[in-house]
Amino acid sequence: MTMIHSFVNSIRRFVIACPNHCAFNYLCPAYKTVMPEEKSLNFIEEIVEKDLESGKYKSIVTRFPPEPNGYLHIGHATSINLNFGLAKKYGGYTNLRFDDTNPATEETEYVESIKEDVRWLGFEWKNEHFASDYFEQLYEFAVRLIKKGLAYVDDSTSEEIAALKGTPTEPGKASPFRERSTEENLRLFEEMREGKHPDGARVLRAKVDMASPNMIMRDPILYRIKHAHHHRTGDKWSIYPMYDMAHPPSDSIEEVTHSLCTMEFVPHRELYDWLLQHLDTFPSHQYEFARRNLSYTVMSKRKLLQLVNEGHVDGWDDPRMPTISGMRRRGYPPEAINEFCERIGIAKRDNLVDVGLLEFCVREHLNKIALRRMVVFDPLKVVITNYTGSNEFLEGEDNPEDDKSESREIPFGKELYIEREDFMENPPKKYFRLFPGGMVRLKHAYIIKCDEAIKDENGNVTELRCTYIPESKSGHDTSGINVKGTLHWVEVTNAITAEVRLYDRLFKVEDPSNEEGDFKDYINADSLQTVATAYAEPALKAAKLAERYQFLRKGYFTLDNKETHGRLVFNRTVTLKDAWAKEQKRN
Repeated sequence: MTMIHSFVNSIRRFVIACPNHCAFNYLCPAYKTVMPEEKSLNFIEEIVEKDLESGKYKSIVTRFPPEPNGYLHIGHATSINLNFGLAKKYGGYTNLRFDDTNPATEETEYVESIKEDVRWLGFEWKNEHFASDYFEQLYEFAVRLIKKGLAYVDDSTSEEIAALKGTPTEPGKASPFRERSTEENLRLFEEMREGKHPDGARVLRAKVDMASPNMIMRDPILYRIKHAHHHRTGDKWSIYPMYDMAHPPSDSIEEVTHSLCTMEFVPHRELYDWLLQHLDTFPSHQYEFARRNLSYTVMSKRKLLQLVNEGHVDGWDDPRMPTISGMRRRGYPPEAINEFCERIGIAKRDNLVDVGLLEFCVREHLNKIALRRMVVFDPLKVVITNYTGSNEFLEGEDNPEDDKSESREIPFGKELYIEREDFMENPPKKYFRLFPGGMVRLKHAYIIKCDEAIKDENGNVTELRCTYIPESKSGHDTSGINVKGTLHWVEVTNAITAEVRLYDRLFKVEDPSNEEGDFKDYINADSLQTVATAYAEPALKAAKLAERYQFLRKGYFTLDNKETHGRLVFNRTVTLKDAWAKEQKRN
């Protein structure tokens, strides 16, 4: 035992030193039972604690800044957990600010879906803002830069601007409009605002350094002309700020202390600081963390939009999508998604996270809360020939993992349905289901013996004739008979019908975005299979959207949250075990 504890302690020291030690706990859950986990601070928490201890800030302010041009996905859940979690941990607050600077792609529908998703995950913002709230201030900030000689109106085309930018190894060349007078720049910029010029005719650029090693600092575009209807400001504006122009001043106006972005914004931080320095506003600061991509799916909004528009999925909330609304419709509990975000942590390098970890978190949570029910997908009738009484009601616990769980009544009678796959005429050795002469226990009921298989004219088994052992009733078994197999079942006359949708991973390959050709070529054709008529015990007639169910031996399921015209429709949330892991081992 001493050697074992010594080994565990050495592993523990390694795990605590590793920023991704959560993954180790997933791979080896037994580790948690050896000794409690000592969770270290992530690098952003270290920065926050240092800022608070030094007195740089008395409290922190973060913001979650989604673009209202699509639905949130699991990657956004990481950012939500980070921003809101930091504020909660350190006594600050978080603003929800919509980056609505591109009217061509933004819709109120997306705004409402984003708010619903954030609240569903369990978070609440202090202030709700839009970049469009600041359009007047942002315009005045741009005028301030022009007056300082730090911005100019450029008449060059987008192609000309790109050509003059240079390359990473060669400096750029100044635009022929770079030295326009302040008066002319102010006049032209005002004309741009008044809608006197067509789209693409002019832009406002910052005057920084065309020889900067950072390509973004080579006179970046701050404003462009766009005659488009805005979902909040209507047709008031004919010019819209670029993200790099809207982001820093908006943070500063709200006095955001820690502005958290993903790693692709590292080159933009220099412009972020440049703008706030020359605008003389609150010194917000940008920090970057790595994206967490998820295997067997895509996270690009552009690609997700393709899947929706081309009909590969049933909308943004299709249960196969990595969107939060899709996961909600599939039955993922918000607690499991937040636990997943906690486990993968925050890092400085992008990586691909195994979707199996997310599914593990979902199973762990659902096992504790899901109500157990019996549902038969592919029915084979069983007739209990020696059962002569009327139906009786047996008792079944709702959830054996919950001490406070209640029980429900399950009707039992002469005719039952079992799964067709649970019977085999000529079984191999160690087959513990039903076969001629074999015995199994029916869950919550009795032991039965198969006496005869009835076949149709084509030799297909259509019915089983069985006898039951009256003394073998579950919880009161005095038969002395031991059997190794237990089957789920449904009594025929009281069974209700339901449609069951078996959802699986949307793509066949781990990282479809990095495969050759079109990512859509790797869509899993079997990602949705439908059981049009499944037979369920009558307790499911009272199924509720707020409840989660484990269909015994089948998986975890939830009611579909869309209109189903009076039909019961259940979506499979996740299987009972990771079938994909077994498949990978075979390959």
